[in-house]
This record gives sequence, structure tokens and C-alpha cells, in this order.
Amino acid sequence: MSSLAAFRDRAIIALTEAGVASPEADADLLIGHVLELSRGEVQAKAIAGVELRADQFDEVSRMLDRRVAREPLQHITGVAYFRSLALAVGPGVFVPRPETEQVAQFAIDALKAVAGAEPVAVDLGTGSGAIAFAMATEVPHSLVYAVEVSPDAFEWTTRNRVQTGATNATLLLGDLADAFPELDDTVDVVISNPPYIPADAIPRDLEVRLHDPSVALYGGADGLDVVHQVSRTATRLLHAGGTLVLEHGELQGAAIAELLRADGWVAVATHRDLLGRDRATTALRR
Repeated sequence: MSSLAAFRDRAIIALTEAGVASPEADADLLIGHVLELSRGEVQAKAIAGVELRADQFDEVSRMLDRRVAREPLQHITGVAYFRSLALAVGPGVFVPRPETEQVAQFAIDALKAVAGAEPVAVDLGTGSGAIAFAMATEVPHSLVYAVEVSPDAFEWTTRNRVQTGATNATLLLGDLADAFPELDDTVDVVISNPPYIPADAIPRDLEVRLHDPSVALYGGADGLDVVHQVSRTATRLLHAGGTLVLEHGELQGAAIAELLRADGWVAVATHRDLLGRDRATTALRR
């Protein structure tokens, strides 16, 4: 037996020394994953003097070693939480980020505002399916289509469709350039979180640099290669007045707004995240 409180304290110190950004939260989540407890329950049991069994101690110790080596927490637990969803993730797929939840809200709000009985949305480059399945489950009368180019990521997409119960979502493995031609001029909302990191930029976080797939990160010399394609595909898919939602890096808002206006989009607006950084741009098809 080993004290949960003592193990938690040691885990926080080890994670801090390893440079993990949220050592206390990660320690709680690792312990909670093994003990099937929430963060609050982990902290309460630590205060109450609960002991870890030997098998629990061994399992969480192995997980802690992986996290200290900067393997993403979500790869270790196999779960990424996104809005109301628990998504399966692992090697080969981009781990959805909390800031994308706010970006998804723009698309969800636009879908809810559609007067038709079955509003239609398309997610270009869906990865784990986080955005697509959030739209599908939060706007259950919608029809959601999602395309992913990476076969490795698509395995996670198909798994998460079953896991989330998003039966109103249609998935496609293929390139976004020619995806869903049968929907041309009929779609209400197109959203994309494309790869937008410039090719010569090195992500600061080791978790990103070592574990996220490069196809989901890098968007050419200026980071905007895929954004150009998203603009072209969205123009093809959306009906007049349809909404485009794009996630991007904090320094790309002005460049993307200029790109979209040059492509004929109207009502172009850049939006900040909760930390005040440019994070998303919305526009309407003329």
C-alpha cells in the first residue's frame, strides 16, 4: 500500500520538473483515470488518507513515467474531452484543444439559426471528429459531413462516430479539395481547423512537436496553403449567405481576413479566444 496523498505530491513535483504546463491537474487526472475518480474525488481521498493498492500504484506509476517523458496526457489515458464529448485519441490523430471548443460554438450557433428542418454542415479536415460530432450531437436535427485525408486519423474518426452516437454524421476518407460534390451550393455551414503552422516554425510544446501528426500541423511556407484550399472548397459547397468558420494561429487573423476578402467572401470578422488572442475568422459566401 502507498499513500495517495504522498504519491500525488511526488507526481506534481516530477511533472513540474519535467516542464509540464499543468502538473497538479495532470497528476489528478492520471490518478483519477486509474481509480475511476474525478479530480475533486482524487483530492478528497488524498485528504482523507486513502491508500493506493500495489496494482494501482504500479499502473499509475507507469502512466506518470510516460507523462514525465512528455507523452500527451490524452494518449496515455486514451481520452480527450471536447465540449460534452469524450473522444478516443492516440498516435496518428491530432488531440483536440480546449480553444477549439469556442471556435466550434460559432458553427453550432450558425447551424441552430438555420430555418430549415435539416441544416447541413461540413467539417473539412475533421481529425478525431471533435468538431463534427459536437455539431452533430448538439444540433441533432442537422446533417453533418466530415472529411479527413489521413488514414491513421480516420481510424479514430470512425471509432468516435460510434462512441458519440452521432448517427447524423457522414464520414469520408479523402482530400478536402473534391469532397462531397453532391452538396455543392447547398451547405449552410463549413468549418475547418486546418494545419496552419508555417513549415519552418517549431512548436514550443514537446507534446505537439513529438506526438501530433505533421499533416495536422504544417500548412506550407506561410501556414496558409490549406486555408486557401478550404476557402475554395467552402465557396463550392456553401449556398449564398452560408457561413464559413476557420480556426487559425494568433498572428494570422489579418492575413486570413485579407485572403478571404480577395476570394470574394463578405462579412469577414476575426474573433479572439478567452485569452484575447486572435483564434477564429468567420465569413459569409456572397
